[in-house]
Amino acid sequence: MLGNILKPFPLRVYWCGVRSQALNLILLLGLVSLLADVTYEGARSIVGPYLAILGASALTVGFVSGFSELLGYGLRLASGALIDRSKSYWPILFLGYFVNLVSVPLLAFVGRWELAAMLIFAERLGKAVRTPARDVIISYASSNIGLGKGYALHEALDQVGAVLGPTLVAAVFLLGGGYREGFAFLALPALLALIILAFVAKAYPKPERMEKSSRLGEVSETGLVKAYLLFVGLSVAGFAPFQLMAYHMNTLGFADADIPLLFSLAMVFDAVAALGVGRFFDRFGLLMLSIIPAFTALISVFAFTQSYALIVLASLLWGVVMGLHETILRAGAASILPAVKRGFGFGALNAVLGFSWFVGGSVIGWLYNLGYVYIVAFSILIELSSVLPFILLIRRVRNHPT
Repeated sequence: MLGNILKPFPLRVYWCGVRSQALNLILLLGLVSLLADVTYEGARSIVGPYLAILGASALTVGFVSGFSELLGYGLRLASGALIDRSKSYWPILFLGYFVNLVSVPLLAFVGRWELAAMLIFAERLGKAVRTPARDVIISYASSNIGLGKGYALHEALDQVGAVLGPTLVAAVFLLGGGYREGFAFLALPALLALIILAFVAKAYPKPERMEKSSRLGEVSETGLVKAYLLFVGLSVAGFAPFQLMAYHMNTLGFADADIPLLFSLAMVFDAVAALGVGRFFDRFGLLMLSIIPAFTALISVFAFTQSYALIVLASLLWGVVMGLHETILRAGAASILPAVKRGFGFGALNAVLGFSWFVGGSVIGWLYNLGYVYIVAFSILIELSSVLPFILLIRRVRNHPT
């Protein structure tokens, strides 16, 4: 089965030589993302208890986590606009990665939660700066092999890092280290990521020259983009946060080790789902967006039951939906955005994602205390509300001059 999923992807470049510069660029950026994810996902797996050790309250930990995510997504709009205006893809990308990655090992040297919070904010700020630039560069390269395939390959490599990061930090603990040693160890993948990124920037100084013109993307219309962003915002608002799912698992008496294990498994399903859906996006285009609301609603239906099996299933579905978000939402945005507005477009996409996750997650958290039925009703209703903008989007695409 896995062989059939991977068949359309030219992964043999690893051992048979790279056949195209575009594919090589995607794979190298994927390697940078892998190492970056090892760094900051490893840190995020332990930063909550680390803040508590430094004296932060539960309310403070919640605020730092929520505000850092809002900061990390909201500022991508400004970063994307800067990219479109300056075309300085590599300097902006390197600056973002530098701030993003260097902030993590510095956590090993702080003695107050306030300083740790500032570094956590800086890490998310760095990601906000670099993400639109990275997505634009991948869109240029992916236009040569298929947008779905390009973003799927990148997401799969990215999620390998998301699994490895917490695992390596856990290994540091098992070998007798503590939180400070864990953060300090993450300096190694951070340094490797920056070295490889510098190499990639030198090898591909003008990524925009790889753009294979798309007639749809050349004359994108405002109404089409608005319908797309409205669909994204509504379909994501019903997406249950894994943190809340983990909280529910804890109340049911799940073993401490079970929860991070389920998260790691979810990241594996994220990667596999990305590879699987990428091939279909290149065939069916924006129609593939229709599976996001259905899967998202099912997560809430299963995740907050009393059944161990259904909660495990919800965790795996959560990973699948993350793979759909990172692959077809980015590929879909690239397919309807003209190259000259793609940075701002990706920034807008990420801002909508961040806002919807923040608001939707907050509502689901509030409804959790009211009861299971309220969570399910909210999730299903909000996902159903995304059907109308999806229909409008597909109609506009079909009426778009090609």
